[in-house]
Amino acid sequence: MTAHPPTEFPHIVVHAPALDGSRRVTEGAVTLGIASHLDDVVEILRMADLDRIEVEESDLIEWQGGGPDDWPGLTEHPESP
Repeated sequence: MTAHPPTEFPHIVVHAPALDGSRRVTEGAVTLGIASHLDDVVEILRMADLDRIEVEESDLIEWQGGGPDDWPGLTEHPESP
């Protein structure tokens, strides 16, 4: 009986929104794309052949600075003092 190496799962990060509301999507140190909406995240993952991931419910995606429903625009960020 041969042992199989553990299956590696991608670690996807959707970073906190920038001032324009866009969010960088990365896998490890690689930037996969810039998303302005949840549909963009789905498309970015599809282009990276990661479309089997359930975007809104997967434990493989780390949402920083808000979840899949958080896409603030410039006017929603607090003003600097």
